Amino acid sequence: MAREQLQVLDALDVAKTQLYHFTAIVIAGMGFFTDAYDLFSISLVTRLLGRIYYTNVTAPKPGTLPPRVSSSVTGVALVGTLMGQLFFGWLGDKMGRKKVYGVTLILMIVCSLASGLSFGSTPKGVMATLCFFRFWLGFGIGGDYPLSATIMSEYANKRTRGAFIAAVFAMQGFGILTSGVVALIVSVAFDHAYGAPAYEDNPAASTVPQADYIWRIILMFGAVCRGVDLLLAYEDAGNRTLHGPRR
Repeated sequence: MAREQLQVLDALDVAKTQLYHFTAIVIAGMGFFTDAYDLFSISLVTRLLGRIYYTNVTAPKPGTLPPRVSSSVTGVALVGTLMGQLFFGWLGDKMGRKKVYGVTLILMIVCSLASGLSFGSTPKGVMATLCFFRFWLGFGIGGDYPLSATIMSEYANKRTRGAFIAAVFAMQGFGILTSGVVALIVSVAFDHAYGAPAYEDNPAASTVPQADYIWRIILMFGAVCRGVDLLLAYEDAGNRTLHGPRR
């Protein structure tokens, strides 16, 4: 078995650049794209979370997240990422990287959706639920990092390996950019649909109830990207990408 695996890797090293190389770039690149989106989109909604859940209409300015809450909401996913890298890196070596990669995708889809559906009867309850799901989202992201990079490295040939891996990692920048674009589009759309007065003019009416949907939609959009990646990965199962190259 080990000898057959080495033969496959040797064949991949000398294979000509073919369609399956670019398919692997898209699948692995989508993972890095959405990793960056999920990790950076939370920083775009923290101010809105403070406005919605911590505003006192008698105060001269809108509410903001308390420092501890803000640090927890933005940092808990990074803690999960660290732990996920250690766990899924080990599990990928034991069970096979492609199989574990599918598990991480499903975990991240579920947690992205759950983050947007965070609930609670109090602001602290909502933030605690959000932190819980963000941790497990980060746990899945931590698995995606080593698995995507390793899968791409294994499929690339010697001549193009550096360029292909760089292309996969470059998708992180597009993910960060997309998070800002999505947040801007959703915010403008809601502002156009539910116009509200400035806080200085009418504190009570300045934050409409529908604003609670904005941050949820932004966070849940990551699940859409993950779903596309999952479909591509499973559609690709059984074709040349998973069965090796043609010389």
